[in-house]
Amino acid sequence: MVRFKNRWLLVELIPAPNPNSSTVPLDGHKIWEAVRQSILNNFGDVGWGSVGLSISVKYYSPTTNICIIRVARDHHKIAWGAVTLLTAIEGRRYIPNVIHLSGTIKHAQLAAISHNREVVARYRAQAKTPSAYQDSYEEYLQTSSMEIEALQD
Repeated sequence: MVRFKNRWLLVELIPAPNPNSSTVPLDGHKIWEAVRQSILNNFGDVGWGSVGLSISVKYYSPTTNICIIRVARDHHKIAWGAVTLLTAIEGRRYIPNVIHLSGTIKHAQLAAISHNREVVARYRAQAKTPSAYQDSYEEYLQTSSMEIEALQD
């Protein structure tokens, strides 16, 4: 029996400041379409043929703008390059930041949960609230951790 080996990219999509663009809510399908178009533009049909069957967006959080992308191990560099070269999704400019590359979903989950905690800490620091203060972010951390841990390969 042969196991299908994957790589898991943890990507933060930082919205670029642009006062003229409207805020379009993202979801996994829109991100997948943008990555697909980036692969086709930068690597052509050969690039898409090598990763097209294996690439999928497993998780996206609109609060912290992170997503987890699964791709086959043999061609993960094409997906990584396409994500890095991504400039806009649905007409809105984004700056992609690959935070973590993992060989297992478990390590991607741990990195995502850790990153969520860092982002919430930054939000709290900007709001100048003490770390022990109970706010809506506490509930978000719990629900996002449960969603991330529930991901299956």
